[in-house]
Amino acid sequence: MELSGKRVLVTGGALRVGREISKAFARAGAKIVIHYRDSEKEAQQLVEELGGAEAGHSCIRFDLSDPSSLPDLGQLDVLINNASLFLQRKLSEEQLADAKRQFDVNFFAPMELVKRFAAQPGDNELAVVNILDQRICKTDSQSFSYALSKKALAEATLAAALQLAPRVRVNGLAPGPVFPPKGMENSKMRKTLESIPLHKAVSPQDLAEACVFLASNSSIAGALLPVDCGQHLL
Repeated sequence: MELSGKRVLVTGGALRVGREISKAFARAGAKIVIHYRDSEKEAQQLVEELGGAEAGHSCIRFDLSDPSSLPDLGQLDVLINNASLFLQRKLSEEQLADAKRQFDVNFFAPMELVKRFAAQPGDNELAVVNILDQRICKTDSQSFSYALSKKALAEATLAAALQLAPRVRVNGLAPGPVFPPKGMENSKMRKTLESIPLHKAVSPQDLAEACVFLASNSSIAGALLPVDCGQHLL
């Protein structure tokens, strides 16, 4: 798929990994729709940084924790389900409301977006990339519903790739450590990075370029690509 001129929605596209993904698609010539919930200022600033409305970029607010209320997003060519909610809770510590919120944001909302995206009229090629987590490759002892919601999204990615082909290509990207978790911005992640094969954090630019690759390569469907400096091997 030639990305120049294509309209790309990036959920959670204003901050952290989402920001890098938005910038990478803009470099490829795409017109970016940056979704946000609370980060209006950052979303608007990024739109202007990328060239503003004159270059075809825009931002939109909606709440993924209420999948039934998602707005009409118009015609799109690429959907990047990047936004997620991470609450590190063991089963014994997790409240039902927190578990439901994580599944709404991390699983139900992305799949509702995929469903609507695939129902667009026309016969042009469409592409979805779901941002997963290297936790899909193992059993996580420190998080319960977060890890399960990402595993559910990984399985849904494969099922959607089969069911929505040939028009819609659906793939997944499973990152390892990129940035410290929210609330721990000063962490150097030393313990984690020392334990993984490449002994370093994932480059945000590498991750974003891998996302562009999955979206643009018209021969790839149903791939779950780890970009985690080898963490999935442990």
